[in-house]
Amino acid sequence: MKSLDQKLAAIHADPHGCREFILADAKDADMAFGIGAPGLSPERHDSELKYKTLAEYRAQIRQIIKQGVVDIVLMSTSTSEQLTIREKLFEHSHVTPATRANDATDVHIPRGGKVHLEAAQPFRTASIDHMQCGHLDCSDDERSIGSSLGLYSVTFNNQLETDLETLNQYNEFRAEAERKGFRHFLEVFNPNLPDVVSPEQTPQFINDVIARTLAGVATAGRPVFLKIVYQGPQAMEELVRYDPHLIVGILGGSAGTTYDAFKMLAEAQKYGAKVALYGRKINNAENQLAFIEFLRHIVNGDISPEEAVRAYHAVLEKLGVQPHRSLEDDMTLQTNVMSYAGSGKTISAPAPSKAKVSTSGSSSETNVANSAPDFSKMSSEERLAFHRERLKRTLG
Repeated sequence: MKSLDQKLAAIHADPHGCREFILADAKDADMAFGIGAPGLSPERHDSELKYKTLAEYRAQIRQIIKQGVVDIVLMSTSTSEQLTIREKLFEHSHVTPATRANDATDVHIPRGGKVHLEAAQPFRTASIDHMQCGHLDCSDDERSIGSSLGLYSVTFNNQLETDLETLNQYNEFRAEAERKGFRHFLEVFNPNLPDVVSPEQTPQFINDVIARTLAGVATAGRPVFLKIVYQGPQAMEELVRYDPHLIVGILGGSAGTTYDAFKMLAEAQKYGAKVALYGRKINNAENQLAFIEFLRHIVNGDISPEEAVRAYHAVLEKLGVQPHRSLEDDMTLQTNVMSYAGSGKTISAPAPSKAKVSTSGSSSETNVANSAPDFSKMSSEERLAFHRERLKRTLG
């Protein structure tokens, strides 16, 4: 059984008490950014900007599947066809493959493009059959060879004509998906137009359109979970309290700082989120595997976001990887983005504690690394030492 299905069952069995948390790596950026989707090349190219190739992007995905820390890897249909159907990488893995099932116009972001600045219009490149078996008109026994989970995205702009078309298209998708045994999770973006909802009412607007959109949908057609902007404690608690079986997940947004990623994850979980889908935050990390490890340690309650940032920098130093920012700068907190193409705004955050991280390989590190840890009885320094040693053994 995939870890996703195990965790969904556990959460529904005990929505308030269950500590299970679903992590997803969103590697579907080629459905938005084109050539720049894989991220900047780590090699230096004087006087020019170069990106990683699609082959390098897929190589990173293979490493993350093999690592097995995330529960879901979200991909474009073309990447999923290669890795899921042809290479069968998920066949003996607990990780679930997922595909972006639609690509409304607010995620069409080519260099120099302006389409994403207009009111979002529904559009769907991928077909469910292509996602499930790689060609049209799958037979029943072919539908399980590819991906049977997809991300469907909607954006409401408080406009009758465009919002109605968005709802109609979502209705058609749900009907087709139910007939073909295709599950989906629902991404609800904030409005991509300015001033259609006041900033102070946007969280309530999003919560209401979610509740309203799904009120007429029976269990068989409902999304397995949501993917939304983290709007803060009050909005998250309101949505979770309204329907504890409507599993809420957050999107990562722009890359930001390491502290931005780690802190938002911990805060969202604290107020009821059960899923996090990070794309650019993972893809732009100095070491993706280490970054993902710390995401899991945070949701497991092993380490605080502040400790995790310092430990992550210690790992980078151990691996000889140059960080994008100094530790001090990487502890800066940023606001989360409001749309797929948006950017964050830097705000001040409490100064982190100055606990010193030893890299000398002390006896306490050895004792922690070689015993079954009880994190509740460990100091911050001991937890940092344990995770540093664990990552060193995992990553080399």
